[in-house]
Amino acid sequence: MTTKPKYKYPEPVKIENRQWPDRIITTPPMWVSVDLRDGNQALPVPMDPETKIHFFKMLCDIGFKEIEVSFPSASQDDFDLVRRLIEENLIPDDVRISVLTQARKHLIERTVESLKGVKQAIVHLYVATSDLHGKFVFNRSREEVLKMAVEGTQMVMDALKANGFGKEIGYEFSPEEFTDTDLDFALDVCKAVKETWGPSAKKDFILNLPATVERRPPYQYADMIEVFIRKYPYMAETTVSLHAHNDQGCAVAATEMALLAGAERVEGTIFGHGERTGNLDISILALNLQARGIDTGLDFSNMPAIVEQVESASGISVHPRHPYAGALVFTAFSGSHQDAIRKGMETDVRAKSSEYFEQGWRVPYLHIDPADVGRQYEKLIRINSQSGKGGIVFVLENEFNIFPPREMHPDIGKVIQKVADSRGGELSTVEIRDIFLENFVNVRGPFILKKYSRDDLDDGGTHIRARIEIEAFGKGYTLDAEGNGPISAVVAAIAKCSEIPEFSLVNYSEKSRGEGAEATALAFVGLKFGERTIYAAGEHSNINRAAIGALFSALNRAAAELKFN
Repeated sequence: MTTKPKYKYPEPVKIENRQWPDRIITTPPMWVSVDLRDGNQALPVPMDPETKIHFFKMLCDIGFKEIEVSFPSASQDDFDLVRRLIEENLIPDDVRISVLTQARKHLIERTVESLKGVKQAIVHLYVATSDLHGKFVFNRSREEVLKMAVEGTQMVMDALKANGFGKEIGYEFSPEEFTDTDLDFALDVCKAVKETWGPSAKKDFILNLPATVERRPPYQYADMIEVFIRKYPYMAETTVSLHAHNDQGCAVAATEMALLAGAERVEGTIFGHGERTGNLDISILALNLQARGIDTGLDFSNMPAIVEQVESASGISVHPRHPYAGALVFTAFSGSHQDAIRKGMETDVRAKSSEYFEQGWRVPYLHIDPADVGRQYEKLIRINSQSGKGGIVFVLENEFNIFPPREMHPDIGKVIQKVADSRGGELSTVEIRDIFLENFVNVRGPFILKKYSRDDLDDGGTHIRARIEIEAFGKGYTLDAEGNGPISAVVAAIAKCSEIPEFSLVNYSEKSRGEGAEATALAFVGLKFGERTIYAAGEHSNINRAAIGALFSALNRAAAELKFN
């Protein structure tokens, strides 16, 4: 008994002088949504009529000009959907609907009947042409399968004529399981179907060549399309269409390669819904092309709303790592990623990178601008124990208008990472702000400012005497000193306190926070004690009091860390 291998590598497609790998895509294909038919039939709970109508309107808003809406002969609901779209005038003038049918007379007649009164539409007929189906499902020879395709096409023509239709109805034929079909036989079937249909405008005769079950590597789909187009004699009157399923996870790659091979039309669903592992995810392919500078004609700029509607209609959640629609896809937790994104998003860096790469968007770790799909920048960086100072500072800057000096970033990162480690999981942006305020701003400790006053010793405010009353480790001190401004004068006065080791002010900056009457000043200081610099901040409606608050925050942080007294 001969033992056969359970699996074997698909036979390569014989092709000479392969052209498609050296091409680039410069124009978008015709996009066709099959969400309401192929996608809907594979849902655990199919959409109800009202949901389908709302979904259809969403597809039109996104920009689809061809939408396969139903299998009218399969159910009364599907038939009624087509009637409602037509009778309620819900189909925009520039949109063609498509309806699917098998090659059986009564099904074809019911399908055509559903289209009465339509302004333009496509009748889509399919016949499985692989030997796997022909021999072992239909129990028919190749000759009988070809005859089925030709007779089905003739039945569509007869039904259209009987119902008074003319050129407003186009025809689509699918040799189902094209990628499992002998290529020469697929060509014979498609040529016979075209010759039966007769002359046509290119847009009105469509050969849809599907990867019904993905068994081949993606490049072989492209090879088959290139060979088919080379040998098929009626390309001037035919649109070659693609319909890839995702059984091996390669539907996007296979479709893009097949477009390079000469296909002009793509069928799929927004987030890949469909039988088994689903159809091509059109949102991924379209946004991939958009990221390469191609105007796709599809608008996913309100992606969060699209996600919400599709999830509601399908009962299936969008994966959080979906390349464009996922909740986490533009989010960085890793410290090095966060730091690179933060730096790359700075205005001057954006301008320089744009000039260097000669394109408007070039940001580390973000292959498209999240705003293009309705995402906000402040949600890009999320903080957990894996995060670094760059991501933490990004949150403070973009969420709360807190701009600490660069030298302070490592200290902030250590403090917040320590909390993240102890708690586990993710910290919210509000928690990050609160941890920062608690540990760096107006920090309480053994040093307390009781009273502050100043005298201007010149008219320009460059010669100041500051007088402060403080408490240090429970003892009261009254100190005064002169300086070239209020901050230097207070620093000089503090330095006279015997409870405080020798230090120097090495960093000072300030930034307003908020707007209008609610605005406050946020001051940052660094005090150097020996080899260690301690950073802190103060917040107050008065900038001088904010700066003095920062000085005392730094003293209190130093007392805790350096063990004063």
